[in-house]
Amino acid sequence: MNRGDRRASRLGEGAADVPEVVVTRLPQYLRALSDLLLEGREVVSSQHLGLALQMTPAQIRKDLSYFGRFGKQGRGYDIRYLLGALREILGLDHDWNIAVVGVGRLGRAIMGYPGFAPEGFKIVAAFDADPRQVGQAFGGLIVKPMADLAETIREKAIQIAVVAVPATHVTEVVDQLVQCGVKAILNYAPVSPHVPDDVKIRNIDPVLALQSMTFFLRSAQIVRGQAAVRRGVPRG
Repeated sequence: MNRGDRRASRLGEGAADVPEVVVTRLPQYLRALSDLLLEGREVVSSQHLGLALQMTPAQIRKDLSYFGRFGKQGRGYDIRYLLGALREILGLDHDWNIAVVGVGRLGRAIMGYPGFAPEGFKIVAAFDADPRQVGQAFGGLIVKPMADLAETIREKAIQIAVVAVPATHVTEVVDQLVQCGVKAILNYAPVSPHVPDDVKIRNIDPVLALQSMTFFLRSAQIVRGQAAVRRGVPRG
């Protein structure tokens, strides 16, 4: 059994024991390591990687320890090897076929995004319930009706779907995707549909992200105001 086989075996047996927050950090490691490689670096220490990611070296070592031993004490991590290991762990050592459901302005923007294909994510099908959209060409694909969903997902071995439909239709669309065997869904609507335990869904809501940021902006304003009062500066 080679090192790659050992990694696959370990991941398959213990994937359920890996905290989700650790999994969400792995792509950050991947990007930082790729940047270091482009800079001509061959080896990186957990301390240097931690500085790049604003994390502690101990946290990095703990995260990676869930998947095996990758570094050598006193030398650090071989960047190429760690990159290959992380890509394998994340399933990025082969391409993934993706379907986009909803080809309004957001859906078309997603289909036109150039960053998916280089990372192995291939948008191979697009669907819409609007007869005016069906048959139109976007991103080199002909938009199909929802009635073709099951057949197309089966024919093209699609396991990932991006949902870009109005909030009122999200639950219905997600249910259809689950019934068709899709196991990973990226949802851009401000709704959090329920899915079976064996289906992974990620909800992306920019409004929620903005609202969390305004908390910090407001807190900073309050702190500045309190500081001004202590200095005797009139508040406008």
